[in-house]
Amino acid sequence: MTAQTAQQPAAPLTGEGVRQPPKPVSSSGIPIPVVATADMLRDAALEAPGIYPFTRGIFRDGYRGRLWTFRQYSGFGTAEESNQRYRFLLEQGQTGLSVALDLPTQCGYDPVDPMARSEVGKVGVSLSTLADAEVLFDGIDLARISTSFTINGTAAIIYAMYLAVADKHGVPREKLTGTIQNDILKEYVARGTWIFPVKPSMRLIADTILFSNDVTPRFNPISIAGAHVHDAGATAAEEMGYTLANGLAYVDELRRRGGDVEKFGKRLSFFFYVHTDFFDEVCKFRAARRIWARLMRERYGVQDARAQHFRFGVVCGGSSLVSAQPYNNIIRVTIETMAAVLGGAQSIFTCAYDEPFQIPTEFSAELALRTQQIIAYESGIAKTVDPLGGSYFIEQHTDRMEQAILTVMQEIDDYGGVIKAIEDGWLQMRIAERARERKLMTDCGETIVVGQNAFRRADQNDDFGEVFRLDPQASTRVIERYGSVKARRDNIELERTLARLQQAAAQEDENLMPYLIDCCHAYATVGEMVQRLKARWGEFQEPVRL
Repeated sequence: MTAQTAQQPAAPLTGEGVRQPPKPVSSSGIPIPVVATADMLRDAALEAPGIYPFTRGIFRDGYRGRLWTFRQYSGFGTAEESNQRYRFLLEQGQTGLSVALDLPTQCGYDPVDPMARSEVGKVGVSLSTLADAEVLFDGIDLARISTSFTINGTAAIIYAMYLAVADKHGVPREKLTGTIQNDILKEYVARGTWIFPVKPSMRLIADTILFSNDVTPRFNPISIAGAHVHDAGATAAEEMGYTLANGLAYVDELRRRGGDVEKFGKRLSFFFYVHTDFFDEVCKFRAARRIWARLMRERYGVQDARAQHFRFGVVCGGSSLVSAQPYNNIIRVTIETMAAVLGGAQSIFTCAYDEPFQIPTEFSAELALRTQQIIAYESGIAKTVDPLGGSYFIEQHTDRMEQAILTVMQEIDDYGGVIKAIEDGWLQMRIAERARERKLMTDCGETIVVGQNAFRRADQNDDFGEVFRLDPQASTRVIERYGSVKARRDNIELERTLARLQQAAAQEDENLMPYLIDCCHAYATVGEMVQRLKARWGEFQEPVRL
């Protein structure tokens, strides 16, 4: 049976019912040889780590010079609750924060908006004004801790809010480190937290990058993310191809705005999901490093090696984790973390085993962090750079992964570029078709998911372990603080800053970051700032393709 002919889910397979041997292709459809030999290699020469085109890594000493940043994606309910979780994780050895924001904040709604009320604080922390941000980072040294924000449609606003918090804390902006995801193109394709049309959204992203290069030079103002297209159904090769195509669109926009690629190229970063097809995941990173380096040098003439570097962070987990037999997810995340390390990630977030069905508990979040720490300090795989390098199979698979990625990028170019592909809905349809194919393959047993469609016991009763319970009064407290802030702020100053923001939005090449920071200092809400921008730009209308 194939995915195309499957009409209904097959019955779960027992051990005897699982087909053997495994399929001789990777999850990206790349053929896997029975045994790899030297004659399969495209080029027997292999450059050292830290040498163009950086196949083996962007640093000569790998993790011996510095380990990756340990992050745990976290945030829920109120700013107070999330601050408490951040402090707990930092006490357990986490070395960077990864802030999860609730859907209203991501989509530009205030917590009192009818569209927002049922979602306040559910999948992340509610952050509507500078007052919330001040509480969220209370007692955390922003000059020492790197902070990552998974935020896109309102990324410029959240970045402005973070700078305003630093101003309040007396932290010089040039000392701030961290990342805002700020990749709107993949939101149109796979995730959906877009707000404005494509062109003004690209303007906002250029504004944040150009401003950050001058004001917060150690901060990454964009993390070009393939993660969500991988989770939405794309293969590892497609994830990388779509992401690099998006990256080129951002580079072109920044150059149009007068940006110096030798300068802004040093602060471009990337973000991916790592799933369980081990060698696909390792090799997609090795291939992407050299593709990006060559594109930057050959297409844009970049000479500074740091501006050619493909720097990336990852999430280990996502849609590869399932609620059936949830403790199996610990093993999945361990495999994925090892792939991330062997692939050379600069920042790693490990999903907790219970993330498919709830916000992680302190226990599960700590266990996920310990997974990284055991790999870093006990496994030995971080002691040498690219330890898989030189393997006939790894080098051959990297070559084939590179070709698969370039094929995806060429298809987008042939269509007319990534922005046209998004505005027409062509790219969204490609992801949807791949997601359907993945679902059918799992339903019919073509793809084995242990504990879900195979190796299930007849009497299986999945034990979910400790249950996380969100405080039912959290949204009430969020709305109370929101009302309190609105009651005590200076409305004359507020209106002045919002009016200036709206006027600046009408001037195409005016950088909006200073205006957004002024609005945050005046305690404007996320919703108020978004509404002023919507008044100038309107909203994105998702294309419908049949």
